[in-house]
Amino acid sequence: MSAIFLDLDGTLMDSRPGILSSLKEALATVGRHDLVAQDLTWMIGPPFADSFKQIGMRDPQEVIDAYREIYEMGGMFDAEVYDGVFPMIEELDAAGHKLYLATAKPHVAATKITAHFGLSGFLSAEFGPELDGTRNWKGDLLAYALERTGEDAASSVMVGDRHHDFAAAQSVGMPSIAVRWGYGNEEEWRHATTTVSHPEELPGAVAMLGL
Repeated sequence: MSAIFLDLDGTLMDSRPGILSSLKEALATVGRHDLVAQDLTWMIGPPFADSFKQIGMRDPQEVIDAYREIYEMGGMFDAEVYDGVFPMIEELDAAGHKLYLATAKPHVAATKITAHFGLSGFLSAEFGPELDGTRNWKGDLLAYALERTGEDAASSVMVGDRHHDFAAAQSVGMPSIAVRWGYGNEEEWRHATTTVSHPEELPGAVAMLGL
């Protein structure tokens, strides 16, 4: 039996519609109309604070606060669980694996989403950063999750779609699996231990890792 840490956005769920609409509305409220017309899908996954700094926004807290208010008014539920995810997690659960959520989304929002969409019942625990930015780096989040659960990194795996998922796993000595249906790209996925193209392939990939 192994521990499987699952990312949320781009791994379990297609959260793009609600995230992008809320993000663009928030950017408009702070006067960044130059960004509203751009494709911001690349921002889904990593902490927003890091992504905003990449585009030269020195103090992104105002737009982050606006985003959270808008998102929690309904955008968080403008999403859907990917086809095949429920059979995937049911198969992993039946095989005796412990399933955990490990997301860059603040856990106060993530737990509402997993409950709303019926995912929470499969999860032994759910981990996400605090609203103040504590454990924004997913490496810190995984280290915290391992400490809290008592799981061993070597017999665990991180499943995600973006580069920070795989870098975080490596930082704690954990293998990783990249899912190709998310928001990442080939350059990011090559840093994972292995990749899968469809949810039905994940249980086999876990077994191939010897977990």
